[in-house]
Amino acid sequence: MAGWTTGTFKANGIDMHYLRTGGNKPPVILLHGLMLNGACWTPLARLLEKDYDVVMPDARGHGYSGVPDHGYSYDNLAADVVCLIETLELTTPVLLGHSMGGMTAAVVASRNPHRLRGLILADPTFLTPQRQREVHESDVADQHRRILNRPREDFLVEMRARHSRRSLEVIELFAQARFQTSIHAFEVLTPPNPDYVQLIKSFDVTSLLIVGDAGGVVSPEMAAELAEHNQRLKVVQIAEAGHAIPYDQPERFSAVVQTFLRSVSA
Repeated sequence: MAGWTTGTFKANGIDMHYLRTGGNKPPVILLHGLMLNGACWTPLARLLEKDYDVVMPDARGHGYSGVPDHGYSYDNLAADVVCLIETLELTTPVLLGHSMGGMTAAVVASRNPHRLRGLILADPTFLTPQRQREVHESDVADQHRRILNRPREDFLVEMRARHSRRSLEVIELFAQARFQTSIHAFEVLTPPNPDYVQLIKSFDVTSLLIVGDAGGVVSPEMAAELAEHNQRLKVVQIAEAGHAIPYDQPERFSAVVQTFLRSVSA
């Protein structure tokens, strides 16, 4: 990561942190999911840094960014990203978001298409109203509280056993991110989410939806239906991947991302 920099910017009254590869190159912003942070994109950023200026912000309540008591809606998260683009004076970046970051990216693209060169959504949290309620009423936040009260090394041992196919670096990054995630960040799970069908219909930017083949939020069938709402949205399915597509199949995912980036940067 030689030459990479870190920085902070003020977004809607909150100090926001980011990691950046830098250079006078086309900008790409990577938005992480809930319980992760910008540094979790490190393996992908290494592959992209030769050709792109990769910016990896920590969402509010995550990583080294500020932790307000309230204000974790997708509107808030999207507004932070717009502040990032404006503050760093990024000219028409490509926006890539995974999970929570994917929904955030979709909201940004829906409202600010002129600011973007392209959009990549990796299994975004496109949940039905019923599923939103189920997730909100689940014990996911309580699980996180319990993890925060455990020794970090115990959690690492469990992660290594559960995700034996992932690199030790990624597991370390995930553990670090998990222990830096505030319980306040789980407010983003409060319904209602933005209407993802209306978001898709409103996109006026070249877009790509990446889905897995099992266990993801967006099924291949749902992805095909969404693509029918907007001719600028293409779909790519990655085999042997669930919700954590960038980490389940990092090589296949990075290849798809790089192909898309070349297509919109030509």
